[in-house]
Amino acid sequence: MAATVELPREVATAPVCEALGLNRSTVYRRKNPPEAKAKQPRPRPARALDLCERQEVLDTLHTERFCDQSPVEVCQTLLEEGRYLCSPRTMYRILADSKEVRERRNQLRHPRYHRPELVATGPNQVWSWDITKLKGPIKWTYYHLYVMLDLFSRYVVGWLLATNESASLAARLVSETCAKQNVREGDLTIHADRGTAMTSKTLAEKLIDLGVKKTHSRPRVSNDNPFSEAQLRTLKYWPGFPGRFDSPQHARDVSRTFFPWYNHKHHHSALRYLTPAAVHHGQADQVLAERHRVRMAAYLERPERFVNGPPRLEKLPEAVWINPPEKTTLQIAPGSTNRREDDPEVVPILTTHAPAARPGALVTPQGCGMVTQ
Repeated sequence: MAATVELPREVATAPVCEALGLNRSTVYRRKNPPEAKAKQPRPRPARALDLCERQEVLDTLHTERFCDQSPVEVCQTLLEEGRYLCSPRTMYRILADSKEVRERRNQLRHPRYHRPELVATGPNQVWSWDITKLKGPIKWTYYHLYVMLDLFSRYVVGWLLATNESASLAARLVSETCAKQNVREGDLTIHADRGTAMTSKTLAEKLIDLGVKKTHSRPRVSNDNPFSEAQLRTLKYWPGFPGRFDSPQHARDVSRTFFPWYNHKHHHSALRYLTPAAVHHGQADQVLAERHRVRMAAYLERPERFVNGPPRLEKLPEAVWINPPEKTTLQIAPGSTNRREDDPEVVPILTTHAPAARPGALVTPQGCGMVTQ
């Protein structure tokens, strides 16, 4: 609408806009453009203090006698002396105009912590680890379970059970797990929260020696380490998990039963219901192809039972994120061949292809407190 809309006075604006398919706000805006409205200065009230009176109030508040008192106290003190300058609220307004109103006490200012953004496109690129407490035989006794999890495959690469939380034990777990997984220098990033063992100097020095990068969650933000939190929840909801453990050996025996089950028999929902071991050792495509073959055979035999058409070959997400970027060009666009039409999940995609998983033999647990898978 290029020209100003002129309507007859006897015709209401609403029915005309409805008949023409126009928005009333557009008509009003064209008739009275914002730039045509000159901002009128606010008139000065007749009861307002003049400049000399305002300066007198400031000078009084700046005196050594009143500089450490609030305007309410100043006003009441002056009233007792038979003197009235203005109300306490006016004193506050005058001080605010001079930028002299602030918190008297020193306030603690928390630093702005960096939001960790991690991505894994294959096994042994990003590990996430945490320590959870297991209840002992009596109240206020706990055993500490250290769990190291691979971000891409959800495979538990190593775990350790101890009676205390120790930075030296954490450094030992990282060192032996890296050796078992044949991690090369500079390839791995380890993510953890801000526990004392995670942020210790002992562990930091060990990671530097191994050539492993580290990241930490933000304080009081549990969502920055979601994969370890979810894995520990799976442990505590496992049917074989007891309420309390009789001894460290009992907790160790339960862990030796749980982690092989989790790695080799638990079908993970985020992995197209594959086991973590199959994804970690590069067997995912083979298993998914075999499943697709069975479904296709069933479809060819009784196609009427597949109301959504022939089965589609499932694929793993090509990348797993901790805190994916809010706006990224790496997301799958609608119609991409890497996304199923009936799958609502948006999976980030990288321009580079995921490296092939390195095959490795499973290391059976030994008779000690530390196990690296």
